[in-house]
Amino acid sequence: MQFGICHLSAVPVRENADNLSAMQSQLLYGDCFKIKESRKFWSRVETLNDKFEGWVLNNQFRVLTEDEYASIIENKNICFNGDLVSYVSDESEELIAIPLGANIGFCEIFQHLFEGQQHLIKKSLRNSLVDTAILYLNSPFVLGGKTPFGIDPSGFTQMIYKMHGIMLFRTIEQQATQGYPLSFIEESEPGDLAFFDDKDGVIDHVGMLLQNNYIIHVHEKVRIDRIDHTGIFNTEERMYSHKLRVIKKIIE
Repeated sequence: MQFGICHLSAVPVRENADNLSAMQSQLLYGDCFKIKESRKFWSRVETLNDKFEGWVLNNQFRVLTEDEYASIIENKNICFNGDLVSYVSDESEELIAIPLGANIGFCEIFQHLFEGQQHLIKKSLRNSLVDTAILYLNSPFVLGGKTPFGIDPSGFTQMIYKMHGIMLFRTIEQQATQGYPLSFIEESEPGDLAFFDDKDGVIDHVGMLLQNNYIIHVHEKVRIDRIDHTGIFNTEERMYSHKLRVIKKIIE
């Protein structure tokens, strides 16, 4: 089994081995993965943190040596870029822009120097979860996106929790299986996840609760709306945009 690591800012993970295929997710700088199938131009990969599979262009990642992979597995001091955009530089001082949430713990593999603010993992701190979520405010909706320049609902919640050392799955349906459900919205706390379903009962949206019955979520952009027992009330459209299905507590 071979392993790889993303050495660019944000790389599309596509449904099929085709540039016209839908982007389902992204690899951010420092993300590691298994290479499950390799072709001339494309590889099917499985990310190490959330087991998500998709196709990536071979020239948009670097294959790891066995020693490099072993050092990654042993590394317990994972940290992330805490700025919307920061830079890493190589020996020739060439800059690579990296987005919020990029893993900077493995810069030495590329002999890169990180030039920015580190976001150190602080587990189970609800205020810190909220502070991280606010950094993405007004980021546009992009299906499969995971950066402040384009993000989808489950990518948004995954990135928030990732930067606090908690692994969420990549898709909304998978995330809905995590944590444990609350009976009433009054039992919720900032950082809990709310899931919403369509008219057929299929869970198709997720957001993170804030204080005082507000929610931050991705609907056209990352925005803050009111939430109650019915669902999300969009104050701009003066109507409910999403129907509440369940609230899940991920952390104690």
